[in-house]
Amino acid sequence: MFLRLLSDIQWRAAHPKWRRMPGSQRSASTSAEPHPLSLPAQAQVVICGGGIMGTSVAYHLSKMGFKDIVLLEQGRLAAGTTRFCAGIVSTARPMSIELKMAHYSNKLYQQLEQETGVQTGYMKTGSISLAQTQDRLISLKRIASSLNVMGIPCEIISPKKVSQLHPLINIHDLVGAMYVPEDALVSSANVSLALATAASRNGVQIHERTSVSHVTIQKGRVTGVETDRGRIQCEFFVNCAGQWAYELGHSGEEPVHIPVHACEHFYLLTHPLQEPLSNSLPTVVDPDGRIYIRNWQGGILSGGFEKNPKPLFTEGRNQLEIQNLQEDWDHFGPLLSALLRRMPGLEALQIMQLVNCPESFTPDMRCIMGESPTARGYFVLAGMNSAGISYGGGAGKYLAEWIVNGYPSENVWPLDLKRFGTLQSSRTFLRHRVMEVMPLMYDLKVPRWDFQTGRQLRTSPLYDRLDAQGARWMEKHGFERVKYFVPPGSDLLDLDHSKTFYKPDWFDIVGAEVKCCKEAVCVIDMSSFTKFEISSTGDQALENLQYLFSNDLDVPVGHVVHTGMLNEKGGYENDCSIARLSKRSFFMISPTDQQVHCWAWLKNHLPDDSNLVLEDVTWKYTALNLIGPRAVDVLSELSYAPMTAEHFPSLFCKEMSVGYANGIRVMSITHTGEPGFVLYIPIEYALHVYNEVMNMGQKYGIRNAGYYALRSLRIEKFFAFWGQDLDAFTTPMECGREFQVKLDKVHHLLHRVWWESRTGLKGCQPSRWMCLYGAVCSSCNIYSCTSAGC
Repeated sequence: MFLRLLSDIQWRAAHPKWRRMPGSQRSASTSAEPHPLSLPAQAQVVICGGGIMGTSVAYHLSKMGFKDIVLLEQGRLAAGTTRFCAGIVSTARPMSIELKMAHYSNKLYQQLEQETGVQTGYMKTGSISLAQTQDRLISLKRIASSLNVMGIPCEIISPKKVSQLHPLINIHDLVGAMYVPEDALVSSANVSLALATAASRNGVQIHERTSVSHVTIQKGRVTGVETDRGRIQCEFFVNCAGQWAYELGHSGEEPVHIPVHACEHFYLLTHPLQEPLSNSLPTVVDPDGRIYIRNWQGGILSGGFEKNPKPLFTEGRNQLEIQNLQEDWDHFGPLLSALLRRMPGLEALQIMQLVNCPESFTPDMRCIMGESPTARGYFVLAGMNSAGISYGGGAGKYLAEWIVNGYPSENVWPLDLKRFGTLQSSRTFLRHRVMEVMPLMYDLKVPRWDFQTGRQLRTSPLYDRLDAQGARWMEKHGFERVKYFVPPGSDLLDLDHSKTFYKPDWFDIVGAEVKCCKEAVCVIDMSSFTKFEISSTGDQALENLQYLFSNDLDVPVGHVVHTGMLNEKGGYENDCSIARLSKRSFFMISPTDQQVHCWAWLKNHLPDDSNLVLEDVTWKYTALNLIGPRAVDVLSELSYAPMTAEHFPSLFCKEMSVGYANGIRVMSITHTGEPGFVLYIPIEYALHVYNEVMNMGQKYGIRNAGYYALRSLRIEKFFAFWGQDLDAFTTPMECGREFQVKLDKVHHLLHRVWWESRTGLKGCQPSRWMCLYGAVCSSCNIYSCTSAGC
């Protein structure tokens, strides 16, 4: 607490506006009364939240040249979750982007005290992650290989080396460990105050005791912020409100869905040992014991992630400034027992306090950042899953780049707010999911594990039928999808719990499904794929899609085109297939988790034209993928129409009858490279068509298959998946997809870009070219030319 007060004084001394204030005003600002400094009427960026995230964003924005920035904090700076953070800066993260954020944070905090003069308590101690099982050791080796690729010193060590690095650790049950010598400890509140000090010196205005009531949004864009001290007009708003982010997002007339939920998090503080612990002792993480241990003022600080977490604030009644919640020794008991097993010498140590503070968690254990899909200029950085101090510096840097440049310098899709939809913002869903997420922080994460809570939220009309036939399910964007089908007589219990880094129990089952796809015919329910229809009264749909997509969509009606939406760096914002249904109507199929991101990208880049209609029809159609050489025979008999390559060529689409059902949209495409068709069926016909396909296919050896088989097949044919093989930094030339880019469209597209920049008339169509660089718009009859000598 002394360090906290000292750094608080140092920040206020360094704050130029604080120095100019009379003493009476300074004392008033620390009470519940409004801050004496008036708010500006307008700003370029308003940041809500004065914790590690808000101050990091302010710091990096000011470093990148933004000056008109206002940071608002409803209480005192760093008085929320940041104040109670354990202060462990760990780079040992399984995901690449999280590793990069933590590595940057470590380097930033190392030089922050010298830059600002504020003591941050930075101490490079290193960290040791313990392994009690061979599977855990494999998991640590995978992380270590990622760290080594990044150039971060790391090594797998023996139990004997563990005892040399930390003599108090009991090593009798260990099989190994991972040592990261550059991991560190900091005072998290002091780091936040140091960032605020630097930001203030760069012109950022910081106002404590100022609450944001809601953000005003007009025509889909942020226009201002309403506070308890007046309104601020702004171009960008950043929600760094931590555990309050959910409520703040829902406070306006147009809600922004931010799926975070708080749980109680416990750690204990002890008095110093008789022989005080050295400050240089490494931090210890014992994931199999579910605890972490660090030195703290000669004693220890130890907490963990229990198997039975306690969610709180479900009703939205959060505290203004976080205070220590009620102690619960019975709840903390298992973690205390694990601590004493790992460090038996602590049994006689006197405990000072059991700290209980709220921590915010997200539905998938990854933090949330990025721009809202529904409100331009509304950015979010929240949900740190108890790793806020590790991510704070890097996350603030990437979000600042996003605001300034329009995109961050790294692929942050795994953390993008748009990976979630409104369906993940249910209070009940979040409460149940975070009760699963918090224990998973230290659980062993083997490949292809699945969440168990929040399931059966979005299902195909065929769900019950497939489930009865042995389907085993995975979840994607809230949608239930089949992994594989358990054959009759198999051990269902083993298959449901086959968590291993080695060959899984379902390997041969998936192999049989793949073989059937290659030799006979299989059916995969692909209803979860995102589906859009784009249409217009005139040629607007074609002209705008030609502008947005890399491939040429001006194809004959009935043809299907593989293409993608590229950003200004040439990277993939989306990977999709588009069928031309008519001269003025297109049908677009994208990956399941692209539903929100793709919709936002289209809405942001299509003109506001009442004659142009974009509709999400994902829920309208069930999709059945018929894969295999005998798919032609099955569909021919069901439709009484020839389906051979001569009559129904590859990448072709038409509506036809299947069984009794009419209006089935059939495409000669499988998304795997194998021969076959995808049937897009109005949901009321789904069960009938599925039954007809399965009955007719019996004589051709038909069987059900799941997504694991589809993934295996697509790898053999190099069908790249967006989000896994493709991202916003992958260009078509880098992944063998140059055939999906029609360079003969570039001349027209450049004309359009020049046209929009010249006239400011986004959406105008330069149709009548007067010279090489000039045209008359077909809708407003305005002439513009970009050539100075024309």
